[in-house]
Amino acid sequence: MKRKILCATSLIMTPILILILFTTMSIRKLPSKIYTRDEKTVQSIAPIGNTISKIGNNDNEYEIKFLGMIPLKAVEVQKIKDLEICPGGNPVGVRVNSEGVIIVGYSEIEINNKKEESPGKAAGLEIGDVILRVNGENMENSMDLLKTIKECDNESIKVDILRNGENLTKTIHLKKENNKDYKIGLWIRDSTAGVGTMTFFDPTTKKFGALGHPITDADTNEPFLVKKGDLLESSIISVRKGEKGSPGELKGIFLNEETPTGNIEKNTQSGIFGEIKNTQVLNNKIKPLKVGFRDDISVGKAKIITTVDESGPQEFDIEIEKTLNQSIPGSKSMVIKITDPRLLQKTGGIVQGMSGSPIIQNDKIVGAVTHVLINKPDTGYGIYIEWMLQEAGIIK
Repeated sequence: MKRKILCATSLIMTPILILILFTTMSIRKLPSKIYTRDEKTVQSIAPIGNTISKIGNNDNEYEIKFLGMIPLKAVEVQKIKDLEICPGGNPVGVRVNSEGVIIVGYSEIEINNKKEESPGKAAGLEIGDVILRVNGENMENSMDLLKTIKECDNESIKVDILRNGENLTKTIHLKKENNKDYKIGLWIRDSTAGVGTMTFFDPTTKKFGALGHPITDADTNEPFLVKKGDLLESSIISVRKGEKGSPGELKGIFLNEETPTGNIEKNTQSGIFGEIKNTQVLNNKIKPLKVGFRDDISVGKAKIITTVDESGPQEFDIEIEKTLNQSIPGSKSMVIKITDPRLLQKTGGIVQGMSGSPIIQNDKIVGAVTHVLINKPDTGYGIYIEWMLQEAGIIK
């Protein structure tokens, strides 16, 4: 009898426990802050079979409960009505200087005609580390580091570095190459430049967002720690078509380099952000669009605005194939596919330099192009626009 009761209980409890597990996993992927427009949309946030309700008298704090009984997660819901921004789609030049000096490689030292290991490598410095100070002195650029090492009168130096957000101090024992100057044995970089695409511009605050992903160093693939950055007027001069296994590229040139159109203030996982100085270089023909948050996005037809030649920003057809749950900002929020024959003929799909092209669905700006799949050049990823607006400080 007891066995029958246990079996019956198991049959009842097992699917309930499985449901709780899957529901909990799904809810954990929800961000702690959700943007929406009205109360009706708020109710759609909770997975099927669960409820969401206010916590006390606070209009922004909600709690999701399993079957309306078991609390699973508290979320902050920001209701934002009729937010409008101007979509971009125009090419922009990006020129940034890093905070400190980035290590991009090692160099062996030649002593008495014999190769010896890089002193920097031997001291534990890694590719991607940012050298901030040497013996307490700030390293503003590569020339500062070269000058400091050359003028050293002691073979031991203390180096303050930044590694994955953590500050470390290393002692390096320098070596004299063939009895000449001291050498640290590192390849270094302090700046980078390239062409991308503007995502949006807010005419009220003059804030902009572009790229949809961070600027990374070409050798280390680590995000640049931006000290100073300029947004420059740019023009697309040619296209290298993307093919399976070989990403394509928009090739552009900088215009009016002495008069930047804006300042780059932040380089984040969601793109680059700052303030526009000269709005005359923007595409004035494009009218402001309402913002569509993740709950507005549906699988199906959409468009992107991008520039591939001298004709300027144009709309091209795409498909949003999948939207992904993200609890924290990330550049891979949705899977998109280029379907427009004109763009496929011109570029083969998504190419380098197209990052930041705004994604439009139902006359709302819902995201931006970020990455291409190497083996499927017509397919790639986009980022939710709310992540970019949050980083820009347009929404809190």
